[in-house]
Formats: sequence, structure tokens, C-alpha cells
Amino acid sequence: MQNLLITALIMLSITTCKSEQKDLPTVKELDLTKYAGTWYEIARLPNSFEKGLECVTATYTILPNGKVEVLNKGYTNADTSKMKNIKGVAWVPDNNYPGRLKVRFFWPFSGRYWVIALDKDYNYALVGDPSRKYLWILSKTSTLDNSVYSTLLNIAKENGFDIGKLMMVNQDCHSNK
Repeated sequence: MQNLLITALIMLSITTCKSEQKDLPTVKELDLTKYAGTWYEIARLPNSFEKGLECVTATYTILPNGKVEVLNKGYTNADTSKMKNIKGVAWVPDNNYPGRLKVRFFWPFSGRYWVIALDKDYNYALVGDPSRKYLWILSKTSTLDNSVYSTLLNIAKENGFDIGKLMMVNQDCHSNK
């Protein structure tokens, strides 16, 4: 009985914590075919898996099964001749929420890849996680207009992201070779 009570209290605390966090809205429509291609990482919240990387890109390729191959690449800032890459797969788990993708780089673990804002022509995007620990500003070009960047920052801030921690990503590695 004591174990059941402890389990119930843990479940209640998890549910309570989850409900306190404001929901993270995502785009209502997402055409993965238009989204496919190479995206440049303009800015991100610091994270352990991209530590020390610059000139980071993500290339999305539609697979025959409808899922999306994800190829992330970046160069180490210590030596821009050294590239690191990782391949994964992404999918839309619930068609009612097309902007809420799951992405997996290591089975069985997957993460949330939620498209918060997206240009109507698919030129730039704001992507994050509802935990507010991960955030990326992406562009189909290696630079982004300052007014667009400011707009995306405002959207991120309005949705509870700590934009003060956002770091710009150098996209000039190739010109240094």
C-alpha cells in the first residue's frame, strides 16, 4: 500500500509539473516536401550535443516510407577542417499536429522537434522543444535578415524561451579553408 501511495504521489507531481508549463504552439501546416533540403543553423540555445560546433547544417530528405532522413553536420571550432555528422530519422507521430515531429538519432531514444514558426515560402524556421531547453533558428541561406531574426526572437520569448542564452552560429567555416 505504501508503494502504491508513493507511486501515486510521484505521478501526481509529474502531472502537476507538466500542466504548469504553457503549451508550445506549433505551425498548423507543414509540407515536408517543401521543408526538405539543407537548413543553416543561424542561432541556438547551447546544448551538449552541439558543443564546440560551428557551420552547422541540417539536411532533410524525404524517404519512400514518408519519414524524413536527417543529416546534421558541423565543424569543430577548434579545427574547421574537422567535420562531425550524425544521421537520424524524423516523422510526424500525430497528423493532427503536423508541426510536432519526433526525431531519432539513437534507437530507442527520440526527441521532440516542434516547428514553432515557419516562413510561408519555407525560407526560415523557428524550432524548439516544449521543455524550452532546445531552440534553433534555421534558414535556407547561411544568413538571415535582422528584422526576420528579431521577429523570431520575439516569438521565442513570447513562448517562454530564454533568448538571453541564445548563441549565434558562425557560418563562415568554408571561406577559411
